[in-house]
Amino acid sequence: MPISLLKLRTYRNINRIRQIINVFLKYGFGHVIDQIRLHRLVPLRKRLKAFGRWPEVKEITVPGRLRMAFAELGPSFIKLAQLLSSRPDLITTPYADEFKKLQDEVPQFPAEEAKRIIEEELRLPINRVFSYFREAPIAAASIAQVHHATLIDGSDVIVKIQRPGIGEQLETDINILSTIGNLLVKHVPESRFFNPTGIVEEFSKTVRKELDFVEEMNNCNRFKRNFEDNPNVHIPRTYKEYTTGKVFVMERIDGVRIDNIAAIDKMTLDRKEIARIGIDAYFKMILKDGFFHADPHPGNIFVMPTGQIGFMDFGIVGRVTDELKETMANTFLALINKDFDRLIDQYIELGLVPEEVDVAAFRRDFKRDLTEFFEPLYGMTLKEINFSAYLDTITHLAMKHKMRIPSELLLINKAMLILENVGRELDPDFDFIAAAEPYASKLVREKLSPSKIYEKTKKNIEEVGDFVVLFPRQMKQIIRKVLKDDIHVKMSHVNLPEFIKDMDKSSNRIAFAMIVSAMLISSAIMHATSVPPIVFGFSLLGLSAFGLATLLGIWLIISIIRSGRL
Repeated sequence: MPISLLKLRTYRNINRIRQIINVFLKYGFGHVIDQIRLHRLVPLRKRLKAFGRWPEVKEITVPGRLRMAFAELGPSFIKLAQLLSSRPDLITTPYADEFKKLQDEVPQFPAEEAKRIIEEELRLPINRVFSYFREAPIAAASIAQVHHATLIDGSDVIVKIQRPGIGEQLETDINILSTIGNLLVKHVPESRFFNPTGIVEEFSKTVRKELDFVEEMNNCNRFKRNFEDNPNVHIPRTYKEYTTGKVFVMERIDGVRIDNIAAIDKMTLDRKEIARIGIDAYFKMILKDGFFHADPHPGNIFVMPTGQIGFMDFGIVGRVTDELKETMANTFLALINKDFDRLIDQYIELGLVPEEVDVAAFRRDFKRDLTEFFEPLYGMTLKEINFSAYLDTITHLAMKHKMRIPSELLLINKAMLILENVGRELDPDFDFIAAAEPYASKLVREKLSPSKIYEKTKKNIEEVGDFVVLFPRQMKQIIRKVLKDDIHVKMSHVNLPEFIKDMDKSSNRIAFAMIVSAMLISSAIMHATSVPPIVFGFSLLGLSAFGLATLLGIWLIISIIRSGRL
């Protein structure tokens, strides 16, 4: 029974899983609920009621219905959808585009509750911390609510307060989602392509980091250090003494959203310069610092009256390793030189190509697609190239060839798409690629510099030296085991238990069907030979056998239909 798999022993979990099932039934996903064996948790009456609502939603697309279900299920599912919206390689573009429509907006919680949390977390009366606390929040999202305040020393700040009970709710939903992911893998083999358990694991890591405001403060402080010599970028000051896992106090930025063009014009600021500063800051984060703000929507970027760009909300960040930077440099060089073979080699070395793929066929097909896409670009000027369309096409090519795209690259992709749109709003003639060129060129120069080549050569020599030292020792151990007849070969059967289980089910059904058939034949013989007792001209035993065989046959048909393998 599925309940034994769910680890849902608490009252809260049972109620929540029933709520989730009811919502999925409401939006026409009853077949999935049946496939993963969760239908027993909902009474037949409710299942029939949900089926009655089907005409209301049947005209909506499947991605649209899934978005509506996620929206109704609240913060955890909205957060999951937002994560998936940047992973078209996993869930396909129609679902990713639909999930982008979800807004992380929920009703605000009372100011008295916010004050209570502050006092509990800081262990101080609120009037000992703030001389003024604005009760009406300036923003309310699924995880936290934000208020304006003034510290005792007169500093203007914003206070981010975690929503009451959200941690427990998210943990409950993560537990349920993890179990649903395992059930999907077990009962719906085609779902393995989407890696549902991996998606839930990535989601749990992301959301747990967002729940820890101390980590967000540390991220903010790191950005502040990275930009301390840049007068054009302002990162808010944080107040460690007033920050805990559930309360975060930081400097209030005096400015307007970067997409508020009218307000920027009113401040008589140069929009072209603002676009340049913002994009330049992002390329520095990605290509120089290797640590970037991974949620750059316009509500998190402000333009200050001084002309500076201010960043907010540091809960989601991305990291770029030196290896990934080098890969980006190699990719840039390959594209400039039209060396598509080298570009494909980079993808293979990165492990983006699945092992089961025919490499020769992949190389041939992918090169053809790359040539078809890139050749027209070489005849265009930089300003003519639509960078967001370029990135989108690259992602689609990767999806088409079933490549595994690292989550960090997708975060970069998402950030670049948002930034180019913002840049073009500020300056219709904005040249995104020209802004990237200095950093990309520096990356390439560093890769080709004598010091870098020396470091790489030195590292390779050290690895070869280690191999030369270890190889004789390892060979000696192998030979010793061979002489002692102590070599063991481990064999792994892929999906053998599932195969045995399916064969067992099939054989049981065949045996059951044969018994039903035998009962029908015997009932016919008893009728034909008038086996007593006789009632109204019919053999009572024959009628009984026929009725029982009919009931068993109907039960067998229903079980086959419910299994989804008719």
